[in-house]
Amino acid sequence: MLDTIAAISTAFGKGALSIVRMSGSEAIEIANKVFRGKNLKKVKSHTVHYGHIINENKEIIDEVLVTVFKAPKTFTREDVVEISCHGGIFVTNKILELLLSSGARLAEPGEFTKRAFMNGRIDLTQAEAVSDLIEARTQSSLKMANMGLRGDIRKLIESFRSDILTCIARIEVNIDYPEYEDEEEITTGLLIPIITKLLKSIDEIIEKSETSQIIKEGIDTAIIGKPNVGKSSLLNSLLRQNKAIVTNIAGTTRDVVEGVVNVGGVILNLIDTAGIRETKDVVERIGVEKTKEVLKDAQLVILVFDYSSELEPQDLELLESTKDKTRIIVINKSDLNKKIDLSVFDDYILISTFNHEDIEKVENKIKEITNISDITEIDSTYIGNARHIAKLKEAKRHLESGLSSAEVGEVIDMINIDLTLAWQALGEIIGENNPEALLDELFSKFCLGK
Repeated sequence: MLDTIAAISTAFGKGALSIVRMSGSEAIEIANKVFRGKNLKKVKSHTVHYGHIINENKEIIDEVLVTVFKAPKTFTREDVVEISCHGGIFVTNKILELLLSSGARLAEPGEFTKRAFMNGRIDLTQAEAVSDLIEARTQSSLKMANMGLRGDIRKLIESFRSDILTCIARIEVNIDYPEYEDEEEITTGLLIPIITKLLKSIDEIIEKSETSQIIKEGIDTAIIGKPNVGKSSLLNSLLRQNKAIVTNIAGTTRDVVEGVVNVGGVILNLIDTAGIRETKDVVERIGVEKTKEVLKDAQLVILVFDYSSELEPQDLELLESTKDKTRIIVINKSDLNKKIDLSVFDDYILISTFNHEDIEKVENKIKEITNISDITEIDSTYIGNARHIAKLKEAKRHLESGLSSAEVGEVIDMINIDLTLAWQALGEIIGENNPEALLDELFSKFCLGK
């Protein structure tokens, strides 16, 4: 990390402003080469300076504001320069090109945040929270990301590790210095309640992890039914836009159509599927097969039936095949004459997709069945990061092994091995002893310039 990196930090495209960022020991010097204004090498840290970016022929490229941040009080703990320019694609790329030709190199995805981690500015949970903050789609997921960013998750994990380390240290003293009479002898009787308490705390987090991941990632929701029952109309109504083509011709939707909607703070990853029926049409048949695949993976199923049509064997098959899924049954086309036998259904919502109040009924049912909208007191124990949860489960396995050994009176040395492995697994959450390959993989998912 001895070189100086540069990248465009704002989204690609036209806009009022763009920001080109540099970080590294030569960031200020490189910026000074292309800047006409104050001598940036002599200005104070955390100051903004007006001027122009010029090319090698001293021609003005753009009128800019340059902000100088001097190490170590910066995001990366290196010298950082940010150039705020007009938001044209050409001019932004031209400024980046000048910086690269003047000694900087193009940053890799997430490299600014990686440097912040490598230089001890943030731990790995905070680095991942930066990405979560950018990707947040609801108030709840934003809150979770901010807790990670300010270090709440790190503090939680460090608390667990501290308790385990205290046990390890006392065991080590007993093993290495048995003659040291001032130190209480560690027995299985002392370890069992400590390990049990740790396991209870970790179990609580793991139990919340499914809810946490739903808050963060959303619920994969499949809209299923026969052709022409109003699946696409329901999708469009929930999305408040005409994303799926709607006609009165059965089989109009031949492939899956996707959309994302925020329902009461819960993100639904909606999938409108091809109607399930027997068909000779090759393209439609492929769509039906895709629908069956989507149904297997869906976390929530919205099963749609037609109020104005009699039930057919395919309808009953859909009811049977989804009985073990979390589902909402919607009877659509309530504005038409009734032909359906409603006695078949235990619970359903009768709607017309053309009625806004009926769509609100569906949304309220979604809130009720997901039971996410009532979660207002989200705290640091709501961990939605899959990597963190995997490591917590790994630590749990080692602690369970240690507890089993303690309960059968195994020698303390063997229990100590399990405690050490649990301590190490928790350490990997915050970035201790993580291999370079893992770090490269994590930060590669970030956008350029972050």
